[in-house]
Amino acid sequence: MKTITKILFITTLFFIYSCGKEKVTSADNRTTVNVTVSSPKTESESFITASGKVEAVQNANLSTRMMGYVTNVHVKVGQKVTKGQLLVSINSADINAQKAQVNASIAEAEAALKNAEKDYNRFKALFEEKSASQKEMDDITANYEMAKARLEAATQMKNQVNAQLSYSNITSPFSGVVTGKFINKGDMANPGMPLISVETPGKFQVMAMVPENEITSIKNGATANVLIKSTNDIIKGKVTEVSSSAKNTGGQYMVKVLLEESDVKLLSGMFASVQFSSSNSNKSSAILIPTTSIIYRGELRGVYVVSESNTALLRWLRLGKEFGDYTEVLSGLSPNDKFVLTAEGKLVNGAKLNIQ
Repeated sequence: MKTITKILFITTLFFIYSCGKEKVTSADNRTTVNVTVSSPKTESESFITASGKVEAVQNANLSTRMMGYVTNVHVKVGQKVTKGQLLVSINSADINAQKAQVNASIAEAEAALKNAEKDYNRFKALFEEKSASQKEMDDITANYEMAKARLEAATQMKNQVNAQLSYSNITSPFSGVVTGKFINKGDMANPGMPLISVETPGKFQVMAMVPENEITSIKNGATANVLIKSTNDIIKGKVTEVSSSAKNTGGQYMVKVLLEESDVKLLSGMFASVQFSSSNSNKSSAILIPTTSIIYRGELRGVYVVSESNTALLRWLRLGKEFGDYTEVLSGLSPNDKFVLTAEGKLVNGAKLNIQ
């Protein structure tokens, strides 16, 4: 019995020794990934970001107040025009007929006035010689005043017809470039319908929409950074107008930002993101990370951070606004954390890191 007990005891010790030895001698075969790391960038000055569109400072959509068929479109998109140049002609045969009638009425009224003036002067002399009665003088005076009134009415009618004719010949209000043509020869022009758009190139501004909870932090004359999304260029700008009403803009307030001259090729309609400096001292500093370092997993967004054991740890983030190459981090990352910028291999949770 004692012999059996000794055998079992020795066997148990040997098994424990073997397991411990295997545990000690097992190697970590995980692949080490070479990475570069960085800490988040902190923006000491709080800012507000709003979306907008680029447009020329001087621009116009030209329309007409009359209805008629377009007889000719004299310009093409991209064509340079001068102030007063004819752009679109609309059929005005009926107005020309009215003009002829008005001219005839003016000629008739002028002849009647001359005749009434002669009668007035004649009776005035007779009345002074007491050869005409007061009744006759009053009648002649009234006839003379009515003749003058008829001529004035005919003249004002001519002015009205000329004003209507001006809407049948659409001219450029300033020198610039045709940026849009919305009608062709033979189409029906209707009152208020845009026909031609013209703008003066060179000076551009951004029309940004700012929510009501942030509009009070933006002041007229403040500087702003404008990101042109299509080219990823940033241009300096200055706030020239801050709307005080959102009645017609659905709760968003319009802010105009005049862009400084730059070598960036700008076109009207380009989308832009405007970064305004905020005067709200209650806002905390923003934490920013490069957008290229963000990991996408469906609807989730995160970055790989460096753990205490020098391994990769995927941490999910709540992100805020984007501006240029950086994205704001609302939660999930602190200024002291180290996150992976670039990696020479595939990163997974727990991967060993070789920081370069």
